[in-house]
Amino acid sequence: MNNDVYQNPLTDRYAGKEMSYLWSPQFKHSTWRRLWLMLAKCEQKLGLAITDSQIAAMEQHLDDIDFEKVAAKERELRHDVMSHIHVFGELCPEAMPIIHLGATSCFVTDNTELIQMREGLKIIRGKLLRLMSQLAAFCDANKALPTLGFTHFQPAQLTTVGKRFSLYLQDFLLDFERVEEEIERIPFRSVKGTTGTQASFLELFDGDHAKCRQLERDVAAGMGFTNVIAVSGQTYTRKIDYFVLSILSGIAQSASKMATDIRLLANLKEVEEPFGKKQIGSSAMAYKRNPMRSERVCSLSRYLMSLPANAAMTEATQWFERTLDDSANRRIVLAESFLAADIILSLLINITDGLQLWPKVIARRIQSELPFMATENLLMAAVKKGGDRQALHEVIRTHSMAAARRVKEEGADNDLLDRLRNDPAFACIRDEFDSLLDPSTFIGRAPQQVEEFLAERVRPVLDQYRAELDAATADAVNV
Repeated sequence: MNNDVYQNPLTDRYAGKEMSYLWSPQFKHSTWRRLWLMLAKCEQKLGLAITDSQIAAMEQHLDDIDFEKVAAKERELRHDVMSHIHVFGELCPEAMPIIHLGATSCFVTDNTELIQMREGLKIIRGKLLRLMSQLAAFCDANKALPTLGFTHFQPAQLTTVGKRFSLYLQDFLLDFERVEEEIERIPFRSVKGTTGTQASFLELFDGDHAKCRQLERDVAAGMGFTNVIAVSGQTYTRKIDYFVLSILSGIAQSASKMATDIRLLANLKEVEEPFGKKQIGSSAMAYKRNPMRSERVCSLSRYLMSLPANAAMTEATQWFERTLDDSANRRIVLAESFLAADIILSLLINITDGLQLWPKVIARRIQSELPFMATENLLMAAVKKGGDRQALHEVIRTHSMAAARRVKEEGADNDLLDRLRNDPAFACIRDEFDSLLDPSTFIGRAPQQVEEFLAERVRPVLDQYRAELDAATADAVNV
């Protein structure tokens, strides 16, 4: 590593190997060569004077790229695509005359980026599947574990740990569905020519429009695409970038929501992310267990969520058939959006794989708030035994105010239930207090909702993609 130059932390500190390779110079430029090869094959099939030996020569040099030679050529030509054409042609001089025949630079640049985005979404899909699988198991295991709910971060009715985490799982399921749709929808630019009119190909095929259309379909199919963008200028519409980045932003939104809640729960000492045996939480405070993985998720998510606005501005400022002010920008934003999304998901997979619950802390917090929540149940039970609803309500109100003041002024435990248990107004249900205060009676249909959600929405997806899920691995990123 050259420590005298800036290093991108997305690749040098965090990135997984698979996504990092997808956006590497090697993948990018070997894909250029595969596109030139596919173009030549399809043009030959449609009757152009391209020989089998020219194609064979190209096939022998798809990956052996001399990047130093390319850099030297680019310093001379000031054009990256032409530099690669020349270096490629030097390896297969017989094919040099037909490399890039009829094409413009965007034939390789735009089509490669569409390939990278589609393949990147497939990597994201695999990691979403693994994350959803782990979350589903966690939700199922804790579907009936009562926990204090919060609205406005103030104590609210009870829910369950599994039900709370099912909310995060649902967000990721929605993200997954949009990833799936975009993988199927994303179009190929294929062969459009310099301003999108296919004039160069029409000339090559002596005015045969049918062959131009067939070439477009054949090249797309050869590169694994069934959908070809209908019309373009020199570039495909940059709205596609915006659509893809918006999906990645959605994943970041889901991730940040979940990681933020874990950070809050860590402060409450109810839930903690994994913590290494020798991990240091603070250089000064040796006792600390900071939720650094979740904080990193939030940090990277904030960055990723900002990127669709960049793509929107690029689309809005394209002049006529093309302008080059998108190029330098997109070299950064496309790669970094996928790298960030990939890292975020790897972190969440790591977090959910070792998430630590502290049930006794959860139960203690319930007990500190349950006296107030239980009063309605106690009120209804006493009324059923013949009590006066209004009189009982006043008894509860009086004791509640006194108990709350004692908690706030003296820091004492909440003794509301003892006050009510010993009040003659509730003598008729004194023997029922314990059963009426069982936390499991305050969680409504939370366990059943989790079961139904997993059975009806989540497991069918996981089963459908079982082979991909089994093959999916979380890269050993620096977590």
